[in-house]
Amino acid sequence: MRAIRAIGLLGAAFGALALAAAPARAAGGLDQIKTIVILYAENRSFDALYGDFPGARGLADLAPAQFEQRDRDGTLLARLPPIWRGLTGKHVVPPIPQEKTEGLPNAPFAIDDPKGFNLPLSIETRDLVHRFYQNQMQIDGGKNDRFAAYSDAGGLVMGHYDGSKLPLWPIAKDYVLADNFFMGAFGGSFLNHFELICACAPIYPHADESPAKDQISAINPDGVSLKLAADSPASALDGPPKFAKDRALTPDFYAVNTMQPPYQPSANPPQPGGEPALADRHAATTLPPQTETTIGDLLDDKNIAWAWYAGGWGAALSGKDTKDSQALVFHHQPFNYFKFLAPGTPARAAHLRDAGLAGELFIKDIDAGALPPVTFYKPPANLDEHPGYADVLAGDKHLFDLVGHLQKSPQWPHMVVIITYDENGGFWDHVAPPKGDRFGPGTRVPTLIVSPFARRGRVDHTLYDTTSILRLITRRFGLPELAGLKARDAAMAKAGEPKLGDLTGALDLSGN
Repeated sequence: MRAIRAIGLLGAAFGALALAAAPARAAGGLDQIKTIVILYAENRSFDALYGDFPGARGLADLAPAQFEQRDRDGTLLARLPPIWRGLTGKHVVPPIPQEKTEGLPNAPFAIDDPKGFNLPLSIETRDLVHRFYQNQMQIDGGKNDRFAAYSDAGGLVMGHYDGSKLPLWPIAKDYVLADNFFMGAFGGSFLNHFELICACAPIYPHADESPAKDQISAINPDGVSLKLAADSPASALDGPPKFAKDRALTPDFYAVNTMQPPYQPSANPPQPGGEPALADRHAATTLPPQTETTIGDLLDDKNIAWAWYAGGWGAALSGKDTKDSQALVFHHQPFNYFKFLAPGTPARAAHLRDAGLAGELFIKDIDAGALPPVTFYKPPANLDEHPGYADVLAGDKHLFDLVGHLQKSPQWPHMVVIITYDENGGFWDHVAPPKGDRFGPGTRVPTLIVSPFARRGRVDHTLYDTTSILRLITRRFGLPELAGLKARDAAMAKAGEPKLGDLTGALDLSGN
């Protein structure tokens, strides 16, 4: 496959032009779609933002058994734990400290309730733990009743917002909101970005004989929960849990929590005296280059152009992006972990693009009608909605503005835009994820499908997860099926779960 990559890259631009110029079939069909755009935000569960959306499976009329949280021993909590270290992010003045969050009822609560904390969408909260094993422990086999028990943020897991104040709320009402869309993998951003591009989990071969040998987690025989430390508080009301060894790797060496790219930009600098384009391979958290097949490989093999636009990519490469004003989050750049996109390769130059510090270069390509047929966009950190360093409103407004540009683009008549979140960010959601394979699906996240082909003004209840985006790309462009998609299908079928959709349930491609 990789032997023909150079030929594929040379033909990609011509393939893109031919695809854009090809007329849609009069009878309709998938070939009417010329451009698929994925806008990938951060760390919000469905209930946290869209729990009050009309017609969606949200927070209305939930019975106590659907939301009440239980302690680590399984007993019902009399109240929610305090929000450890306080509700607000570290830069918020004045803060809402921990002591003002004590005694919360064991139920969901509105963070922006004027009669409560009254913290608007424009103010960031503190971050919440969102890791591979913790997410499974919180889901608790589908009961979703241990979110408070296994969070480092206590009761904050049950917080949500009045989503009707979101700029994207009217877009969701006008187009399609998917209310049965789950994050592809348990845990955090790192692993879910891999789900988005390859439906795979990265691996660290022979990690036990490597600098990463101390990155192997200590888990229980059930394979899905971490061993508690001897001094872990017995009750969630007494403090956050402590674990014996909560690290990045599984015992069989899959990287499921954040590790750093082997190539710059990376949080791990180059080895002293070594190649400046590489991260120090001796650092315990540097992941070796990955070789699993990605959706990018498959698109290249068919001469179909694609790009990953990242906010702050150029600034990070040039050294202008500092730690204090970081726009690029290194572990949110999944293609930077793969060998075929190593520094100096033609593929890297063709596919990894700078979106600008505020998405302005991405917008320039939108307005010019120059997006490739498959386009991913990762917002800069201050606009990605991640708790702890970003607020919801600024990021949502940014996405809303992008939709406005996309709707005016010359490519809009044949475009499908997918707006989704990489993972739940540690926030609770009441809907049980479907049973899949060992890596996911995880908690439910909001997803909007915005397109001239959208079945306008409806909530789509079809079962989806992050890999459904890959399924749409695969089906539209006639690509081979990634191994991870087959594995998930087989696991879900074995568990008696419905088949995951490919997002066409949100579209009307009849050509009428």
